[in-house]
Amino acid sequence: MEEPRIGVYVCWCGTNISKTVDVEQVTAAVSKLPHVIIARNYKYMCSDPGQDLILKDIREHQLNRVVVSACSPRIHELTFRKVLVNAGLNPYLFEMANIREQVSWVHDDRDIATGKATSLVKAAIQRVAHHEPLEKRRVDIHPATLIIGGGITGLTAAMEIADSGNQVHLIEKSGRLGGMVSLLHQTHPHLTAGNELIQPLIDKAQPHPKVRVWLNSQIEEVTGYVGNFRARIRSGEEVEELDCGNIIVATGTKPFDPSQIPEYGYGMLPGVITSLEFEEMLRKGKIVTKDGESPCDIAIIHCVGSRNMEYHPYCSRVCCTTALKFANQIRAALPDAGIYQLYADMRSFGKGCEEFYMRTSRRGVIFMMFDQKGKLPVVKPNNTGGRGRLLISTRELLSGEEIEIPADLVILMVASEAREDARETAHLTGISLCGNQFFIEKHPKLDPVATTTDGVFIAGSCQGPKDIADSVSQARAAAARVLASILCGSVEVEVTTAVVNDKVCCGCQTCISVCPYHAIHFDEEKRVSEVNEILCKGCGTCGSACPTGAIHARHFTDDQILSQIEGLLSPITLKAMEMAMED
Repeated sequence: MEEPRIGVYVCWCGTNISKTVDVEQVTAAVSKLPHVIIARNYKYMCSDPGQDLILKDIREHQLNRVVVSACSPRIHELTFRKVLVNAGLNPYLFEMANIREQVSWVHDDRDIATGKATSLVKAAIQRVAHHEPLEKRRVDIHPATLIIGGGITGLTAAMEIADSGNQVHLIEKSGRLGGMVSLLHQTHPHLTAGNELIQPLIDKAQPHPKVRVWLNSQIEEVTGYVGNFRARIRSGEEVEELDCGNIIVATGTKPFDPSQIPEYGYGMLPGVITSLEFEEMLRKGKIVTKDGESPCDIAIIHCVGSRNMEYHPYCSRVCCTTALKFANQIRAALPDAGIYQLYADMRSFGKGCEEFYMRTSRRGVIFMMFDQKGKLPVVKPNNTGGRGRLLISTRELLSGEEIEIPADLVILMVASEAREDARETAHLTGISLCGNQFFIEKHPKLDPVATTTDGVFIAGSCQGPKDIADSVSQARAAAARVLASILCGSVEVEVTTAVVNDKVCCGCQTCISVCPYHAIHFDEEKRVSEVNEILCKGCGTCGSACPTGAIHARHFTDDQILSQIEGLLSPITLKAMEMAMED
């Protein structure tokens, strides 16, 4: 192996790192380490000028290894690997040290943070000296696509792919297409009928020659890898296996059950309904109470199950604007009704939505604020004989007063939450869940529809609550990624996979039992385990469990890991520190 010539680049990340870490001291300290040819720092290494700086140094100084000390590799490792490729180097001759999430964001003491950052960079330098070039592999792509979920997201993705002439299998668990959008009377902020949005897609998809719609169907098993998946579908009593090259998960969300919140009386008080139940009432064309009378006063309570640590901490995003939509629909149908909006914060995001809020506020709608962290509004029967069959007691934050609001109808703006089968879907498709049980994207900014399982994409609200426009955008983005792979005919696959040393393997098959990706099988003839390198994700589980040390992962060899540990545990040499201070 040629002598390592390492370039080290320390990022300021604006003030994200430099506020806590003395990046100039780190740069000076590591510049004196063995094999380091050049060390620099820059405000934003991921920017175009930062990348150009690395590219120029590789060519001018004949660098054959690069270390970037910046944010998490999950954010920009691919960015810097591409710089190496553009400079003619193998992308795996690169190592990244995380001194933002692991240092500056978790420390207050500047001296301690600087010392820790220096150790992490030294560890990366010692590791990269043992890196070896790895060559990418390609696999062919089957042109069919499996889409899970028949709502507006799944339908949009299906039509994008099918209209390009490629086969789509659209799997819907229920007996109808359309998802949540088909249940909406009107959409915000322009009050367009939900049926006008979804029905044309349904009418186009069902007879489309390249779309096969599966209703009342579910996936029992998915095997294979990017470009070559096989799914077993159950539809009633029939089971069929389908081949496909890519999978798009667009399973959406479900509404929160407000009976979990006793203060609101849902299920006990007949005048308390959910936002979806009110949508159904609007579709029927008449706003009435349970006994068929027109309500004189209607209260709309926001954030039911959202932004509350006891239920869901996140914002469901569309509830506020939907509540504004309800206020306009009520005012149009019942001009003299009292309309009350009880909110924790008004979050009317999106194009035209803030203006929609302003227009609504001028239509005689009364807005009152309550504290989600304090006492929630309490809905109870009105036994005083006054106006309204129900009374809502709350402390109004802006006035600071305890008030009672009369209501004949209370609409609860329920949260959007992950579907109950989200974990099962995640297991079938090999993707991950966040703490709120939504599917996790590969990168929140740079790769928002991909997942860590190649060939599996997510789109729509199954990733997290979002409105129709964002869901459609993600559907088109996922479809574009799928079409790009089909057009190319093949895709690159990761090469940091496990390898079995036949001479050391004892045939115990421990690795097979622990592999989460089912990437290892046993060769009965050779009596050794073998790895399917396309299925393998290089997680290292097999290597840690192997009793004989017969398995190792490329790019995570013993030499690389041990040298990194040595660099991390041994302090920067006094000589290097003294030389840095002298300079």
